[in-house]
Amino acid sequence: MDAQMKRGLIEACILKLLTQGDSYGYQLVREAEEVLSISESTLYPVLRRLETAGALTVYTMEHNGRLRKYYAITDTGRRKIADFLTEWEDVMKVYDFIRRDV
Repeated sequence: MDAQMKRGLIEACILKLLTQGDSYGYQLVREAEEVLSISESTLYPVLRRLETAGALTVYTMEHNGRLRKYYAITDTGRRKIADFLTEWEDVMKVYDFIRRDV
């Protein structure tokens, strides 16, 4: 899969997972495994990029004596999901055209 396309898919998947509730890195990797194989080393740059873009916020909470970073989706992140879905409709039109009569 093209790296740029995978990057966009990872961002959309992470944002979608966060619509189900705040989460932390390892949990996001585990939940994303259903549809996309990603490692923590791939995830954290994506999370930083999404935070910089205002698509999510970060806060820390203590868990078993250690601080854990949690991520929460913002309204901007929800709009990014909506934009992704709109763009994906256009991609599917091209896909359907290419698949036709092959």
